[in-house]
Amino acid sequence: MRTPTDSPAPRRRWRRTASAATAAAALLLTGLTTAAHAQAADTSTSSQVTWTRSCALPRHTDEMACNALRVTGGRTAFQRQHGISAKAAEATSPSGYGPSDLRSAYGLTSAAGNGSGRTIAIVDAYDDPDAESDLAAYRSHYGLPACTTANGCFKKVSQTGSTTALPAPDSGWAGEISLDLDMASAVCPNCRITLVEAKSASMTNLGTAVNEAVALGAKYVSNSYGGGESSSDASYDSAYFDHPGVAITVSAGDAGYGAEYPAASRYVTAVGGTALTPSSTTRGWTESVWRTSSTEGTGSGCSAYDTKPAWQTDTGCARRMIADVSAVADPATGVSVYDTYGADGQGWATYGGTSASAPIIAAVYALAGTPSSGSYPAKFPYANTTALNDVTSGSNGSCATAYFCTARTGYDGPTGLGTPKGLVAFTG
Repeated sequence: MRTPTDSPAPRRRWRRTASAATAAAALLLTGLTTAAHAQAADTSTSSQVTWTRSCALPRHTDEMACNALRVTGGRTAFQRQHGISAKAAEATSPSGYGPSDLRSAYGLTSAAGNGSGRTIAIVDAYDDPDAESDLAAYRSHYGLPACTTANGCFKKVSQTGSTTALPAPDSGWAGEISLDLDMASAVCPNCRITLVEAKSASMTNLGTAVNEAVALGAKYVSNSYGGGESSSDASYDSAYFDHPGVAITVSAGDAGYGAEYPAASRYVTAVGGTALTPSSTTRGWTESVWRTSSTEGTGSGCSAYDTKPAWQTDTGCARRMIADVSAVADPATGVSVYDTYGADGQGWATYGGTSASAPIIAAVYALAGTPSSGSYPAKFPYANTTALNDVTSGSNGSCATAYFCTARTGYDGPTGLGTPKGLVAFTG
C-alpha cells in the first residue's frame, strides 16, 4: 500500500525552488517559451556548475517536457579532469565527456565497432533545421564515421513519415535533439539514426512518432521526455509503447524523486541518471545517484497506475517501479553536444539530464544486437544483474520506502539495477 509520502505528484510535476518557479511563471505569462527565458538556472554546490532547462515549460495539461539541461557556467567534471578553465561563453571546443569517455566508463570500447545495419530512432517534438549539419560537426570532431542522408545513415521524418512536411522548428527542442543524436552516435557510431519529429510535445503526437519509428524498422527507440502520471497512461501504453522485439528507452525525469510517464510504462526501459566521475578504481570511474537539490535530480518512484511487469521483483511497490537501469545525467558531470540552432545554439555546449542517459542506453541495446521477435528488452537486465555496475550511494529525495529514492546494493529506484558494464545485460 502506498503511503502519502509515496503518492504520485500531479499530472505535470514541474517542481523547482520557489524563486525559480516564480520567475518561470512570470515569464511564461508574457508568452516567452524558450528555455533560457522560462527557467532560472540551478547551481551545484560541489562544482559551481550552473545550467538551465533546454525546453520550455508545458503550457497545456497534455504536454510533455524534454529532460535536457544545458550548462551555462562553472567547471564541469571533464574540465577539472583535464585541467581546463571554465568556458561558459566559449563554444569553440567541447567541455563535457565525449565518446571515448562514455565507452570507457561503460565497458563498451571493444564493442564500438558493432551496430552496422541497425537503426536507432530518436523521438522528439518539433523540428531542428540544423540536426544533420550539427550531427556532422559532432561526428567529425570525434573521428566518427559520417552519418548523412546522402550515405543512407541519417533520416529525418515527421510523425507521419514525411521527409518534407516537417513540424515547426523550436530552439529548445533542437538542443534536446542534438543531445540525443550525439549520444546515440557516441555509443554506437556504426548505427543508422532515424530522427522522428512530432508536430507538438503532446503525448498523443509523441506516441504517434514512436509508432512511426517502429513502422520504419527501428529496433531501438529513445524517448527523452516525460510528465506526471495520469489515469490515461494505461491506454497510452497499449496505443504507443507495446512493441515486442523493440527496445524502447525513456528518461526517468529530472525533477528528483517521483514517478513520471512514459517512464512508468511497463513496456519500456526506464532510465535513471547518475553523476559520473573519474576514479582510481580498476574500472576508472565511479557513480552515484544524480541529485542537485530537492527539486532536481533523477526521477524514480512507484507508479500509481501502471501494472508491474513480471520480471520486476522488488517487493515494496505493487505496481511499476522506476527505474530499470541508469547512465550519466548530472550536468556537472555532463556530456559534450554540438548545437547551432536558435539563440542557445552557439556550437559546443555541455548537457545533462536523463535526456542524456536514455539515448545512451538505447545505443547500448543496439550494440548488443537485435532483440528476438516477441521479446520485451526491458526484461533483459533483470536476467543479467551481475553484468551491470551497481550504484550504491546517493539519494534523489525523501520517501517512506527507502529504496524508492536511495541507492543500495542491488535494485533501487534512482539507478535501477545499475549502469552498463559491457553488453551482456542488454542481450536477450
